[in-house]
Amino acid sequence: MGEEVERQLSPEEENQSIRDIDVGDTFYYLVTQSLQQMWLLIVKLTVECFSFFSHVHSQSSDSCNSPLNLPNPPRFETSSLNCVIVWSAQSFILRYVQASPNVWNFILSVPNTNAYIAIGFSPDGNMVGSRAIVGWVGADGMADIRKYYLGGRTPDLVRLESPDQGLQVVNSSMIVRSNHIYMAFQLISDRPSTRLVYAVGPEGRLPSRPNFQLSEHRDMVSTTLNYATGQFQTKQSQQASLLRSHGLLNMFGWAILMPIGAMVARYMRKWDPIWYYSHAMIQSFAFILGFVGVICGLVLENRIDASVTKHKGIGIFILILGCLQVIAYVARPEKTSNSRKYWNWYHSNVGRTLIFFAAINVFYGIHLGNAGSGWNAGFAVFLVIIFVITLILELRIMCLKK
Repeated sequence: MGEEVERQLSPEEENQSIRDIDVGDTFYYLVTQSLQQMWLLIVKLTVECFSFFSHVHSQSSDSCNSPLNLPNPPRFETSSLNCVIVWSAQSFILRYVQASPNVWNFILSVPNTNAYIAIGFSPDGNMVGSRAIVGWVGADGMADIRKYYLGGRTPDLVRLESPDQGLQVVNSSMIVRSNHIYMAFQLISDRPSTRLVYAVGPEGRLPSRPNFQLSEHRDMVSTTLNYATGQFQTKQSQQASLLRSHGLLNMFGWAILMPIGAMVARYMRKWDPIWYYSHAMIQSFAFILGFVGVICGLVLENRIDASVTKHKGIGIFILILGCLQVIAYVARPEKTSNSRKYWNWYHSNVGRTLIFFAAINVFYGIHLGNAGSGWNAGFAVFLVIIFVITLILELRIMCLKK
């Protein structure tokens, strides 16, 4: 065994070691500060979520187990009503009973969100062709109930009916109790349709004089109710399912997986070739999801005849950028080629542009679809986390270059 000799560091090596320690300390400080900021953000979001769920819980104070004690009772008997939670997502509760051979009593209770509520009696389970009873309570406390014929999918095809048209409704009233509204009415019918459609309008956009035109609903559901047993089945609207698929596919494809794939390409290059195959697989999967999402959007636009020109234009632009990235991948030059640096610049900047417009279009799509603040908050949290991680890694790269 030879004798082990300790090697002395040269002055240049000692300086390099000191620089490495300084860089490590700086990076540790930046990471610590960033984690502290992320912890404060998580605590704040937790408090906001707790407040939100407390608000939702307070909205759902009415139930089939609680007595129906209304300040201004309807103009009919309410002691023997059957009770069914017909739409749990919107806390819609329907109470009903057959008062006589051709008279039915109905009370629909809903949290008051400053939006109209509607119950439609449909011949086939679809909203189009239904006759609906719509009620609302304004900010000034003034309430109203109107009858409508739903002749199409757009507001201009929804027709206000006079008292002697359509459904024979008597003794109708709107009652406010705490944070709930109760739409009560009697329906003159031997046997009401068992296929009932429920809808809730956009917040703050109530029908008004002179024509009381309805804005497009924020959400709806179609059900089949057995009046004898109280059992019901929910029919998922094809349009609602298509809308949800369109939103989720585009969000996960263009706006979630694409940024993650881009980060893999930028910050994992020391793990070659793992980073390359990971980047290619993530981006390919993201492109497929986004492509299918765009197709769903085009089909949905054709079915509901929606006017979403800006949203559609941005979506097609994103799809074109995605196709250009696929073409660029196929036509990429060799690493030793002089044109490789131009290709790298093109590939990275087209990708950044795609991600930027995808994030904007996701927020815009959430707004158009009236998906609610929860989706906005969730997507915003993801973007904040991605931004913080990117900032930390960029600072690390800057420190290591010094």
